[in-house]
Amino acid sequence: MAENRRGLGRGLSALLGDVAETIEDGGAGVPAERREGAGVLEIPIELIHRNPDQPRRVFGDVELIELTESIREKGVLQPILLRPSPKTSGEYEIVAGERRWRAGQMAGLGVMPAVVRDLDDLQVLEIAIVENVQRADLNAIEEALGFKALIERFGRTQEAIAQAVGKSRSHIANTLRLLQLPAEVQEHVMQGRLSAGHARAIATADDPVALAERIVDGGLSVRDAEALARKGADKAKAPAARKSSGGGSKDTDTAALENDLSEVLGLDVSIVDRGGAGELRISYKTLEQLDDLCRRLTRAG
Repeated sequence: MAENRRGLGRGLSALLGDVAETIEDGGAGVPAERREGAGVLEIPIELIHRNPDQPRRVFGDVELIELTESIREKGVLQPILLRPSPKTSGEYEIVAGERRWRAGQMAGLGVMPAVVRDLDDLQVLEIAIVENVQRADLNAIEEALGFKALIERFGRTQEAIAQAVGKSRSHIANTLRLLQLPAEVQEHVMQGRLSAGHARAIATADDPVALAERIVDGGLSVRDAEALARKGADKAKAPAARKSSGGGSKDTDTAALENDLSEVLGLDVSIVDRGGAGELRISYKTLEQLDDLCRRLTRAG
């Protein structure tokens, strides 16, 4: 991993890559043979157990089968990271590398190459989240649940999490908001039927479940999802707008210009013209949308 990763990202790189450093065997009396290169152990696969707090819950069948075949042909190229089991003496818990461990079991391996470290629960959770986020292994809901656990169980702030995983604070906040979506929509994201972009686009809609079904059934893009959400919001605002304007409507040119700008920016745009002077209003629903707009305006400048 790149050395310029911030926070735990750099620490994880050291843990996984710097196996030249001699480490202690975390389980006294455990049958573990050292491989070439100090610090890497051959741990009997039956003594290794998954981390129950692992943020990744969904493992794709296709990629797991492909990794299994690769391990059968070439072996495990990168050791997994373990800690001594906090529950059973002489056994180990996975900190990073569960997919390799699963594939190793499927490939019929008797031992797994591993690095063992003494880590507490907070370090284990943070490392698991960092590894999966940096490798894009988590779907958005898994990522959000991991962030939520860091906040609720260990008192981490959004800013601290952002520094640890190398993301912006707005990314953390917007990801956490996905947990407010109905369970049916979250399940679509978990199973890969909806992307995080889709989910954010419909997060504030009146009926996100119906919109999610429409997006999944039609294979719609994120831009299509945003357009659908805007249409629903426009319909909801229309009666109030007519009432406040006394039943008047904007001229065709102004409405067309609003539509053109909305298409370009992907945001709601409203023009209030008062005889040649007025206001241009751009509405955003998330901090990520605001960040994107600021980047566009800065580049344009």
